[in-house]
Amino acid sequence: MDISSNMKEESTSPTSLNDRIAQRVRALRAARDLSLDALATHCGVSRSMISLIERGESSPTAVLLEKLATGLGVPLASLFEPDAPAASPVSRRADQLEWRDPHSGYVRRNVSAGGETSPIQIVEVLFPPGARVAYETAAREPRIHQQVWVLEGCIELAVGDTQHRLEAGDCLALVLDQPMSYHNPTRETARYAVVITSAPAHASNRK
Repeated sequence: MDISSNMKEESTSPTSLNDRIAQRVRALRAARDLSLDALATHCGVSRSMISLIERGESSPTAVLLEKLATGLGVPLASLFEPDAPAASPVSRRADQLEWRDPHSGYVRRNVSAGGETSPIQIVEVLFPPGARVAYETAAREPRIHQQVWVLEGCIELAVGDTQHRLEAGDCLALVLDQPMSYHNPTRETARYAVVITSAPAHASNRK
């Protein structure tokens, strides 16, 4: 029990996750043939900061990672995936790494199997009381669709100028193409799932 517990702590340590994020950012940037300067221009993050992240020498916030994801044209969840495709379509709970945002304290966990097993990604988030995160999200190509399903508690979600208050059981569908913010206005931790896909929602969206 103690040994497996220690192994779990090591696998979810900030260092190991920073290394995974570093590998993913490097790989995604290389796949898009982007220089550090070009990516910095695309996402509004300094070249020096991107370099630190790619070397695993920084503990970036969720807001900073969302800027990188926007510049790379992927959802935030993609930055937490391993480079290699998943060996199995089954994603075991013990293998799902958790990441804590150093700014807001929220904890996110990629639930679905990584790689190209499915175009759908599922993330679980534990959002602390009073926490607030504002993302400078912009459009990606192809369009990324997202649904936020509140499992416990309550969150306030702003998409552009539109405000939504979501209680347990409520689900909001949206497209990642404009700034958005999350806020937990209560004294209890909120838990919600985020389901993400880049597949068109309707055939009419295809051009």
